[in-house]
Amino acid sequence: MRDLLGDGSGAPPRPKPDVILPHGFTPRANQRPVMAFFDRGGKRYSGIWHRRAGKDRVMLAQVSKMAHRRVGTYWHCLPTLKQARKVIWDAITKEGEKLIDITFPKRIVKGMREDDMKIELTCGSIIQLMGADNIESNLGANPLHVTFSEWALTDPQAWNYIRPILRENDGTAAFITTPRGYNHAYDTHEIAKHNAGWMAETYSIYDTGIITHEEYLEEIATGMPEELARQEYLVDFSAANVGSVLGRHVEEAEKAGRIHDGYAYDPLAEVVLSSDIGFRDAAAFWFWQLRPGGFELMDYDEARGLDADDWCDRLEAHFKARGIAPTKIWLPHDARVKTFQSKHSAVERFITRFGAARVSVVPQVKVADRINAARVVLRRCAFHKSHCAVGLRMLRDWHYDWDDEAKVFGREPEHDYASHGADSFTYGSVILQEAVPKAEVKPVLDYGHPAHHAFTLDQLWELRSESQQRKKHF
Repeated sequence: MRDLLGDGSGAPPRPKPDVILPHGFTPRANQRPVMAFFDRGGKRYSGIWHRRAGKDRVMLAQVSKMAHRRVGTYWHCLPTLKQARKVIWDAITKEGEKLIDITFPKRIVKGMREDDMKIELTCGSIIQLMGADNIESNLGANPLHVTFSEWALTDPQAWNYIRPILRENDGTAAFITTPRGYNHAYDTHEIAKHNAGWMAETYSIYDTGIITHEEYLEEIATGMPEELARQEYLVDFSAANVGSVLGRHVEEAEKAGRIHDGYAYDPLAEVVLSSDIGFRDAAAFWFWQLRPGGFELMDYDEARGLDADDWCDRLEAHFKARGIAPTKIWLPHDARVKTFQSKHSAVERFITRFGAARVSVVPQVKVADRINAARVVLRRCAFHKSHCAVGLRMLRDWHYDWDDEAKVFGREPEHDYASHGADSFTYGSVILQEAVPKAEVKPVLDYGHPAHHAFTLDQLWELRSESQQRKKHF
């Protein structure tokens, strides 16, 4: 690798630097192409790398060089701020050194801020670790480069916040991850493969040799679900998204043809809204219509940073645009709590706008009970594919946290970008599950009757009517 100041431009020789960058890092064969790509002026990179292939290490090393070639702000972003601290800031290399210290040695560091995980370099650049769950609050920093680590688990909205900035300042971005089914990370990788200015790479354990086939099999033998191992080590997008809370039920709805754009609001059917609301976190609303035998999910809406009054305005505009009126708006149980942003609770603000008869609060129930209700209700749900596209992605991506040390999934879903949309759906399910038709009892055919057993015409007509009624259900 070139030294700190060397750029291959043919400029007059400079004094030999005290520090060679990247520091304390010799790239492996699979790590060299991405570094060469950015050295040549590449702008967008998508890397689907297996677990422990060194994707974070190589991007930090590359950024240490880029930060000296062009002074500015450089972000390394993980799904949450907590993960950024655990995975990068507090990480210890296998040599027993702190990752941040070895990547950014003291000779090039002017100062470090522990509280916000920020490094100011002597050249004037700033390196900062970020969480995508709160990225919009830092947009005034105008980053020149952003690395999205664990992109498959990151709120895709984070890229929409960043991309206009990087477009304006001719900045760069890297998306590095292991797969999590055919979600937004897959879409990003497909874009990278078919667009000039992008680079796409895929590395499984068979490409790098870092982990052997025997070690892969040992992971499965010691408790890792095979589907998860295929994702983590074979970078298999087609592997079932193991750990997904509701993904299998959404997949069943799609296979059954219950997700398409052919649905329209019925002016005679009830319109029910379920929600999960927050201030700085995303708030989400599902729009339900009750139909014979089940429900049609007609719309989904989510946004960040809106208070109760903002949402009332937004929903009223939505109702007007769709030509509908809500029969009921269900708010989560914590909507009764007054906030610092308002002297009144969210419930009070909604009641003021829509009336007490139309606004209610979902009773507080255990997460497990909400999940069970959602699984029951999902069997009776159909979705408008386009209007609910984002919400469906939240239902697919909502997952339990995997404990790599204990080799088990957690008992409750991980709180991440998918939580609000999924929670909103489960709150609605708790209320609406009472409207789900009870399990049908199929008539028992008693073949013990003799052939001459008699039936009246009335009995046969009743059996025919019951059969027709069952066919009306989904």
